[in-house]
Amino acid sequence: MPQYSFGAGTLFGTPTGVANATPIQFGTLQSVSVDIDFTLKELYGQNQFPVSVARGQAKIQGKAKTGQIQGALFNSLFFGGTSTVGQQLVALNEAASVPASTPYTVTVANSTGFQADQGVVFAATGVALTKVASAPATGQYSQTGGVYTFAAADTGAGLLINYSYTSATGGTVTTISNQLQGLAPTFSCVLATPFGGQNLVLSLNACTSSKLQLATKQGDYMQPELDFMAFADASGTVGKLSVQG
Repeated sequence: MPQYSFGAGTLFGTPTGVANATPIQFGTLQSVSVDIDFTLKELYGQNQFPVSVARGQAKIQGKAKTGQIQGALFNSLFFGGTSTVGQQLVALNEAASVPASTPYTVTVANSTGFQADQGVVFAATGVALTKVASAPATGQYSQTGGVYTFAAADTGAGLLINYSYTSATGGTVTTISNQLQGLAPTFSCVLATPFGGQNLVLSLNACTSSKLQLATKQGDYMQPELDFMAFADASGTVGKLSVQG
């Protein structure tokens, strides 16, 4: 009977060259495209059409778009960096007010893991305060660690403070390092598209990724997209395509 395929299917990636590598499923898969391209070389004589055509170089390129944010996928299949437990977080518009007495300081809620100031605005007007090294005047502030200092003239003013900080629990943090050119994680991947009791399975033995896109859009989900290219493994095999049609 004829074979058909429907939906995005299921995609797995497994790091290669790593002992006991953990396979990673692309979560909430949105789409996968795989292009298999050959260059063609033509031999011409005096006439308009070639007398012979031969295949030259070939490449297999793919794109996978997911609906999940997966730290293990980003690190193992793209960055190949160091991954640790924890999170890099941003406190957005943390509410505070300038104290009524000296030293006119505000200690933010996550001062223990404080990393960097991201600006302060007046809550009532949205006007940004200006950062200075010390001794702030009206409309200014200074910052040391998670402690913000304001001017006496701004006593009682409502504030919205933005800053980045770290948490030692939950999530993963991948360190993106400046590695030597040529270094890249490699992985095998398997695409399965079951439909109507039939299966199409494409397996690629060795792949490396050239691009990771993290695109945001107002009123819509982020859908990370990973671009990759396949190549022959140590045995000279690129992969296999299995169909039932």
